[in-house]
Amino acid sequence: MLVFIVALIILILDQVTKLIIVQNFHVSESLPFIEDIFHLTYVKNFGAAFGILTNQRLFFIIVTLLVIIILLALYKQISKQGVLIKIATGLGIGGAIGNLIDRIRVGYVIDFLDFRVWPVFNIADSAIVIGVGIFFYWAIILDGME
Repeated sequence: MLVFIVALIILILDQVTKLIIVQNFHVSESLPFIEDIFHLTYVKNFGAAFGILTNQRLFFIIVTLLVIIILLALYKQISKQGVLIKIATGLGIGGAIGNLIDRIRVGYVIDFLDFRVWPVFNIADSAIVIGVGIFFYWAIILDGME
C-alpha cells in the first residue's frame, strides 16, 4: 500500500505544480527566487534528461508504460521488501506516471525547476532520480552489509 500512497502523492504534487506553472508563466519565462542560483523557468521538454532523444514521444510513452507494467507486475515481491524499496518504487511509479501524462496530454514534459547550472526539471524527474538513488543505495550499500 505504501508504494501506491507514495506514487499518488508524487503524482498529485507533480501535476499540481505543472498546472500552476502553465497557468502563470509563458514558455521560457523565468522567475528568480535566488538570482543566478534558483529560478522557476517554464520549459517544454520534447526529449529526455539533458535533451537527449528529442522528439521521440512514442518511444518514451512505450518505455514508460513498460516500466510501470513491470514494476506493478513485481508488486508482490516489492511488497515483501523493506520500507526503503517501497518508497523508491512509489517515487519511480509516481514520477513515471507524471511525465507520461504530460507526454500523452500535451506532447512534451513540462519542466520548471531551474538551478541554472543544471538542465531544467520537474517534481516527477526528481522523484525518479531519488527513487533510483534509494534503490542503488539499498542494493549496493545496505545489501552489501548483510
